[in-house]
Amino acid sequence: MPRLTSDPNLSVCPNYADETFTDTRLQLTNENMTEAQAVTILRNIWQMQNTADKNQWQAQVEANREQQENLERLRDEEQERQEQECLNEEEASQKEDKKKNKHKYSAIPELDVPIKPVILPSPYAIHKLDKGDYVELWYFTNDGLDDVKLKSSVNEDAMIMATLAGGSTAWVSAASTRNKTVVTDDENLTFENFCQACPYIIEAMQEASWPADRVRMMALFW
Repeated sequence: MPRLTSDPNLSVCPNYADETFTDTRLQLTNENMTEAQAVTILRNIWQMQNTADKNQWQAQVEANREQQENLERLRDEEQERQEQECLNEEEASQKEDKKKNKHKYSAIPELDVPIKPVILPSPYAIHKLDKGDYVELWYFTNDGLDDVKLKSSVNEDAMIMATLAGGSTAWVSAASTRNKTVVTDDENLTFENFCQACPYIIEAMQEASWPADRVRMMALFW
């Protein structure tokens, strides 16, 4: 059935009594049918066809609406599929980047901003304090702390060959040794050096879990 191109609901029934339809009326008129009856028959035929056209038009409208809804649904599904594909590719790329650059995604601890500088004494000095042994104050002066920064690449757990007091040699940890050519003995420190070392060594003693009375005695001495 050919598709309708115009809405039959807008159509108006022609006036079949008009002179324009004279020939049409004459085809129906005879001894048993007058022109008035012919006009009525023509009007009824038009109305029947118009009703059929209205039904066809409504079916076309519904078919068009259904087709449009299907097209929109397919378009939405395709867009959703493309977006999901992009998300999957981005997620896969991010996972691959995390594998290659783990440090880039390391968790950041929620810590307060430090209100004082972090003091990192020599591993040798920390080792001595941990054992409760004597350690030169020089390691806690500005010069001693700066020396640690220059040598921070040394592995504390590394083992080195050292000469013992009796002249024999043995493997010892790098943290238990020191560079004697750099360290200044306590008796040769300046007053400024003592002022620099005092707060740092007290803090280091606390970090090394020295008894509180020992730490307090050291603090009162200064």
